[in-house]
Amino acid sequence: MSAYQPDEFEGVPTDAAADLAGVPDAFQRLWTPHRLVYIQHGQQPDEHTCPFCRAPEMSDEQSLIVARGEHAFVLLNLYPYNSGHLLVCPYRHVATYDEATPEEIAEIGELTQIAMRVVKQVSKCDGFNIGMNQGRIAGAGIAEHLHQHIVPRWALDSNFFPIIAGTKALPRLLGEVRQEIAEAWPASA
Repeated sequence: MSAYQPDEFEGVPTDAAADLAGVPDAFQRLWTPHRLVYIQHGQQPDEHTCPFCRAPEMSDEQSLIVARGEHAFVLLNLYPYNSGHLLVCPYRHVATYDEATPEEIAEIGELTQIAMRVVKQVSKCDGFNIGMNQGRIAGAGIAEHLHQHIVPRWALDSNFFPIIAGTKALPRLLGEVRQEIAEAWPASA
């Protein structure tokens, strides 16, 4: 990798390792201080501090909600794997799929199908990863509130960043993606 060029990532706080205190290494640092709240406080909230319980109480823009149903809603992941990474959540604070009602399960499925169509339309993605991590041991970041991931994938979205640098490059801002998906969401859904 070439040395960091100051105007290469305009507005993105990065530092070359040679300029840091300590032992220089070959890594550059991409600073993401906004993730500290998630790291320190975001693991397993109760229903009074749960971000998925609080999101519907806020405006769609604030909470990144793109669509609301009767039993469930769709919002952007605040810490996405890819641009357009959506979550489908029931309004009710339940932890696992087997605790959800048949109505919640049906609407989660319906919203997932609509989300796939909308994301495919607006982002021209080539495929999706869809899944639920049930329980903290299974990798759920917020294990106390059921949520399904919908991650768009593109044929050319793999690069060396995640493997070599442990970094994911996201080409779009969350607010822009939320607006584009919300505007494309069918009115009848």
